[in-house]
Formats: sequence, C-alpha cells, structure tokens
Amino acid sequence: MSKLHFTTKHANEATVQRTWYVVDGTNQTVGRMCARIAAILRGKNKAYYTPHVDTGDYIVVINCEKVVFTGKKLEQKMYDHYTGYPGGLKEEAAENLQKRRPEVVIERAVKGMLPKNRLGRKMYKKLFVYVGDKHPHVAQRPKELKF
Repeated sequence: MSKLHFTTKHANEATVQRTWYVVDGTNQTVGRMCARIAAILRGKNKAYYTPHVDTGDYIVVINCEKVVFTGKKLEQKMYDHYTGYPGGLKEEAAENLQKRRPEVVIERAVKGMLPKNRLGRKMYKKLFVYVGDKHPHVAQRPKELKF
C-alpha cells in the first residue's frame, strides 16, 4: 500500500496577486471598518493566506472625515502620544483629532490591528487614507469595496 504525501502550498512574493480596493468611509463605524481593512491588508481574505508572508492587497480610503464613532467615544476617547521630552505626554480627544487630522484616526486604528513587527510595517505601507473623495491612485483602477 503506497502512502500519499500532501504538501501545504505556501505563498511567496512571486505567487501573490495584489489588487487595489477603494473604501468609502462615509457613515462607516471606525472600528468595524478598520478591522475589515486590516484583514485585507494582511491577506486573510485569500485562500492562500500565509502568516509569515505579506499576501495582502492595497487599500485606498476616501471620505475619512465622514466616519462615525458609536456611543460617547467621540467625546471620551483619548489619543495620546509622547514627544520624547520629560512631561511630554500629549492627549487629544477623538472629536478634536477628527476635526484637525481625520486621516490619523483611521491610520492609527488599522496600525493597531496589524502585527507589531517588520511584516506589519510592510503591510501598513499599503494603506492610503485621504480626506474627500479624490485620490491619486486612479491609474491602478481600484475596485470599490462594500462593507
């Protein structure tokens, strides 16, 4: 009786097919939208997903200023960063950050959902967030992604 040997196919840079998607942030909940974006950036929507290879697609987010927070998060959620100086911990409410730099809200949410290593930083570079409905990636012919 012969034994059958099955081998698992692993994706590599030569076999990965990357596509471009455009996501409209109008009336989208921040966390839910960013969780789906992070999964696509990782490549978890593909049959040949391999954890140690960047198999993800490119994502362009437009209308990032129109995303919504649920509950009282707009007033209560605080974003902080450290300047590097003693006593340099700066805090800002989500409401103010969304008015001042709305793209940062989505970028930080997605970045927090990606792996914290070299591979995660490579995946993060495939995310492009823009205020308004115009973006410079028309030549890549991105497909519209509905959630």
